Amino acid sequence: MGFFKKFLVGKSEQGNKQDELITSEQPQKPHYAQPQQMSSSARLSENIDYLFSQCKQTGDLKVRALDDGRAALVFYETLVDHEKMQNKIFSPIEMGHVERIPDVPNSREITNLDEALKKLLSGHVLYFEEDSTRITYFAVTSSFNRNVDEPVNEKVVRGSHEGFVENIKTNINLVRKRIEDKNLVVKYLKIGKKTNTNIAIVYMDGLADMDIVRKIEQRINDISVDMVQSPGFIEEFIEDSTSSPFPQMLNTERPDRVSANIMEGRIAVLAEGSPTSLIAPSTFFMFYQSPDDYNMRWFTGTFIRLIRLTSFLIAIGLPAFYIAVVSFHFEVIPDDLIIPVKNSINQIAYPPLVEALVMVIIIELIREAGIRLPSPVGQTIGIVGGLVIGDAVVRAGLISNLMIIVVALTAIASFVVPSNELSTTLRLLTFPLIFLAGTLGFVGIMFGLLFIAIHLTKLESFGVPYFAPIAPLSFKDLKDTFVRIPLYKMNKRPKGARPAKRKAMEESREWKKNEQSK
Repeated sequence: MGFFKKFLVGKSEQGNKQDELITSEQPQKPHYAQPQQMSSSARLSENIDYLFSQCKQTGDLKVRALDDGRAALVFYETLVDHEKMQNKIFSPIEMGHVERIPDVPNSREITNLDEALKKLLSGHVLYFEEDSTRITYFAVTSSFNRNVDEPVNEKVVRGSHEGFVENIKTNINLVRKRIEDKNLVVKYLKIGKKTNTNIAIVYMDGLADMDIVRKIEQRINDISVDMVQSPGFIEEFIEDSTSSPFPQMLNTERPDRVSANIMEGRIAVLAEGSPTSLIAPSTFFMFYQSPDDYNMRWFTGTFIRLIRLTSFLIAIGLPAFYIAVVSFHFEVIPDDLIIPVKNSINQIAYPPLVEALVMVIIIELIREAGIRLPSPVGQTIGIVGGLVIGDAVVRAGLISNLMIIVVALTAIASFVVPSNELSTTLRLLTFPLIFLAGTLGFVGIMFGLLFIAIHLTKLESFGVPYFAPIAPLSFKDLKDTFVRIPLYKMNKRPKGARPAKRKAMEESREWKKNEQSK
């Protein structure tokens, strides 16, 4: 009888104790080969031997004997909640509601051992009986979730302060609380041969483009890897162009942002174990939109958005512009500044190109150190490191004062972007523009900017133009791009989302017309 026989012998020697917990003496050789579909046996010992052989005699797989060894519960002690197991399985029997475990409410039955093994790995308890091929299982999975807090990377001044957590069901609940509509659809998928990660595709039926939904679903199903731990894994497999530095799916931890994009006709992808959601299709200007834009007056939101978009040019072009001016185009400097600028750079032994590269790399090192270190130490490194190193390199005559100012402004401009993914992209684009400016001056900068513009124009996100509504040009969609017009005038969904229905609202200022007519 293999493992279960050894268990019964040890049990009788200890005084026939009930509810014994077995942790050792698993069989060294598998009792069964591994067929495609293994039906359960009428012999209890064979079923348990099979499960232990398939689980490689792992130490956290437990057997609890019942009814003098004629029945048993099998479970992973690291996956189940023992309090739930007591309340769901034993309490109904102790209180007299049922007489047998298979009759306990909320139980399910199967007869396939391979299917039972999957239930076991997902945190269920399996119940076996002698002379029965039925396997009863109970959902008693243990869950450890953190509280729903505001995302650290996406803070807002006004609006919701809820953020996603690592539990996919909690995240879907946060979305459903905001969209109480029967047309909100959730499709579950599993990817990862070893991890079996649960993935959810969330969209509005009747709003989302079903071609894009099918395209996302097909690309996710085509992923053939052993491990998938976060949406970052998924994004690289399903995006249109992996060679582009620009992110083609919007990453966010905010339920309100996900809900707003779903209502525009876009699709959200959530993954178990990660608080990050992917939104597709995405356009370039979506990364510069923030929930704060819609929680403040429209002219204030427009002003802040224009500042963000200006920061794009500053972040990628300011060091290159400075290098081009002091290396090739000194004539563009005002007369009153020529002498101070000349004196500043004449004391430096290196050309401006080397200056810029050294300072940009130093800023990146300080930024990375601040992220990796604990929060109190990280803040100290960021402030003290920047001040001390900046002052020291100037005093040593290695870097000019003007270069310190330029690099500091560039770093600040890259922080203005609401999306961390796009912020990283801007920091990467700084380097090629620096080299172009150091070799060709303004001509090199223009070549670099033209190349970026052409790339943005050609890039697509699931068939949607990435640089919409600029290319192709759509005047009606410009109302929520560079500016943010009043909300009651945004009565159509953007074309970039490929919505099935463009109209978003009826006339919401009818009361004003009525008052004016009186």
